[in-house]
Amino acid sequence: MSRKGQSTQQLNNSTIQQHKWAYMSLKIFLNDHLVDKNDATVSVFDHGLLYGDGVFEGIRSYDGLVFKLKEHLDRLFESAHTLMLEIPMPKDALEKAVILTLKANGLKDAYIRLVVTRGSGDLGLDPRKCKKATLFIIADKIALYPRDYYEKGLKIATVPTVRNHPEALNPQLKTLNYLNNILAKIEATNAGVDEAILLNAQGHVTECTGENIFYVDGKKLVTPPPYVGILKGITRDTVMRLGAEAGLDVSEEVFTRHDLYTADEVFLTGTAAEIVPVVRIDNRMIGSGKPGKITLALTRAFHKVTSKEGVRIR
Repeated sequence: MSRKGQSTQQLNNSTIQQHKWAYMSLKIFLNDHLVDKNDATVSVFDHGLLYGDGVFEGIRSYDGLVFKLKEHLDRLFESAHTLMLEIPMPKDALEKAVILTLKANGLKDAYIRLVVTRGSGDLGLDPRKCKKATLFIIADKIALYPRDYYEKGLKIATVPTVRNHPEALNPQLKTLNYLNNILAKIEATNAGVDEAILLNAQGHVTECTGENIFYVDGKKLVTPPPYVGILKGITRDTVMRLGAEAGLDVSEEVFTRHDLYTADEVFLTGTAAEIVPVVRIDNRMIGSGKPGKITLALTRAFHKVTSKEGVRIR
């Protein structure tokens, strides 16, 4: 049996049976077939590596259901369209490839990283020199924060790094260029906390390095609007809907750190993080200093929908 597996035209149950041996080690979907982790390589001339020229999605699978897969694929194609990057597979084939990768690794609960780069070119910037995009899918386990943080809350800090201006590198594009986020993460680590809040050039709160941010004020649930410099998170959208269904007054508003400091509750949302409560910002205690009732209620509601909304692995 070749290590290179089968093409996407053969993504069926018989193919999975032929690849049972693959469960013994991590398998990566690369371009149009499965390969062993050690064989999952890209060219050093790939512009995703050289220049961060590419797009990606982080996706979660819960007990055999790939949560919000359609929404993630839609966002992937939207980001690629703005970059004028042609994804080498249609959405239906990508959906099958995600399922195949999960099956090949025997995973029902997983974090999935779907990446499309500009592909191999030369040492110049010109994307026209890259004749074909590179695509790969990784499915593995992830634990972004220790369980203790979800029970006791997270301490975060505002950092000097300013969020990218939307007309420079728009944060609504989920690209491979994450240096803005990485620099902020380094500053958070240097400050002795695990996450950073990035402000925009006007001093307004945008988001954290990998999560959207919300605050609760009475019955109000507030998060920044996309135009201040955020990624429109899939988990963010789900929490906004759940908040409205719970009777909260959900809104997108421009706000400053003062609004966070004086809030009843603050929490972060993201595909990997899910919903994580924040109990201290810039060494200021938030609310009671413990995860709040609304945060915990939204967390319970979110865990319920992760078993209902997505594509089932069959």
